[in-house]
Amino acid sequence: MANVPVQRMSQLLAKTLRDDPADAEVLSHKLLVRAGYVRRTAAGIWSWLPLGKKVLANVERIVREEMDAVGAQEVLLPAILPREPYEATGRWEEYGPELFRLQDRKGGDYLLGPTHEEIFTLLVKDQASSYKDLPVILYQIQNKYRDEARPRAGILRGREFLMKDSYSFDTEDEGLAKSYALHREAYQKIFARLGLDYRICAATAGAMGGSKSEEFLAPAEAGEDTFADCPNCDFAANTEAITYESKPVDGSDVPAAEDIPTPDTPTIETLAASLGVPASATLKNLLVKVDGEIVAVGVPGDREVDMDKVEAHFAPATVELVTETDFAARPDLVRGYVGPRGLEKVTYIADPRVAPGTSWITGANKAGTHTKHVVAGRDFAVDAYVDVVVVQEGDPCPKCGTGLVLDRAIEIGHIFQLGRKYADALKLDVLGQNGKPVRVTMGSYGIGVSRAVAALAEQSADDKGLCWPAEVAPADVHVVAAGKALQTELALDISQKLAAAGVRVLVDDRPGVSPGVKFTDSELIGVPQILVAGRRAADGVVELKDRRTGEREELTVEEAVARLTA
Repeated sequence: MANVPVQRMSQLLAKTLRDDPADAEVLSHKLLVRAGYVRRTAAGIWSWLPLGKKVLANVERIVREEMDAVGAQEVLLPAILPREPYEATGRWEEYGPELFRLQDRKGGDYLLGPTHEEIFTLLVKDQASSYKDLPVILYQIQNKYRDEARPRAGILRGREFLMKDSYSFDTEDEGLAKSYALHREAYQKIFARLGLDYRICAATAGAMGGSKSEEFLAPAEAGEDTFADCPNCDFAANTEAITYESKPVDGSDVPAAEDIPTPDTPTIETLAASLGVPASATLKNLLVKVDGEIVAVGVPGDREVDMDKVEAHFAPATVELVTETDFAARPDLVRGYVGPRGLEKVTYIADPRVAPGTSWITGANKAGTHTKHVVAGRDFAVDAYVDVVVVQEGDPCPKCGTGLVLDRAIEIGHIFQLGRKYADALKLDVLGQNGKPVRVTMGSYGIGVSRAVAALAEQSADDKGLCWPAEVAPADVHVVAAGKALQTELALDISQKLAAAGVRVLVDDRPGVSPGVKFTDSELIGVPQILVAGRRAADGVVELKDRRTGEREELTVEEAVARLTA
């Protein structure tokens, strides 16, 4: 093995902190700052210190090795990108305020790349002219930029972040399916090597477009995604991607709709209490504006509307809640008493649970009045059925019917079968075997490299600090000189012997720092093995501690070197 330099904490640009940062809310944010891995530069913008950069580089290395193994070719594209390609695909506007826009001194429009589908498409258009040039998989590991409204959670949700994005280009859909499968398998290997606990979940395509899409989610309390897992079958999905079919029921025996006085009942809670019925018997009607046009969204009264799902359904249109001004302009819409029966000039969408034949108590579009026995399909029409409710624990699995279990998770990877969306917009064709142009089909595949560091911190930390898996840790062993000259001399000697054998060593040789502080820091920093030159240094005996299990063992220097280099 090659000799590797010893990292000496007496020379290391990293200061540990005893207290959590005042603005830190999640565990990874607290520990990565306290252990000297990152420092905040501005809101959502982070600097990586030497220890953090080593962890980040190890994640990069693993990603790069597995991408290379499937035949992907690494490139590096610019981060400052021209407006025109994104305008051609519609994403210059679709991204909205999250897109960093800038102008050069001549007034030309540019952006900081949030993702690079357009630019990779143009690169292949320039380089590939024949079916013989395909298939090809290209990737890069590069900083991306999104102007988050509320950057938070440290490096989990920043405005600048490191990402691996790859793109496949094929002439046939069967080829795209193969490229997608190659990435799926490569991602499983990557996350296994990283030591991450993860789930593969069905997902929505969002602004990326395309058909099939799956997320790789790492369960963690700090996660911003909610996913549903079935304990009985292999179903797993982001809650935003869960869909149900509308199942009609027989409503022929339901009496005719009848208005009932319900004064002072503008909410589902007051209505249910007044009538002595469960909220699930009522129909909630939420009014939104879609590009300025009013749309009613109907859901059972005991369920909440998931605005992310509503926005996804109408994307790229702008969706916002109606205001007092909107109600004032439409006196036929009575706040607190809106119902689907008799609505005019309003599109009505409903959750599949509001199936044809189901009977409801709902607003009568008159103040202080509701209507009972209102049957979907008989008394009102639904323009479109859309899954728009917030998924709840215990909702039936769409695959087998078992109650779903919900958990929070961090998105660490996402794979898409884009199809021809970008190739169509940018006219990416190659000559086929018959000499005629063939439209290329694409896949897009992302891994949050810096986000994976935070996910690892969230999943592997304990009450003492970070606890890195061996392959991503900033060192293999943390040598602690717990004393004065004799212990420091032994610690440096054993560090050199280990480094000569190819072991990555971090040695705490800081003068004037107490053994207690050094022990605490070794646990906070989280290197897998801790080797202490302490009270028995004069006898040539050291203590080896496993950071994760806490198991300790006294060994001679020779035994310790043999153990750590085996």
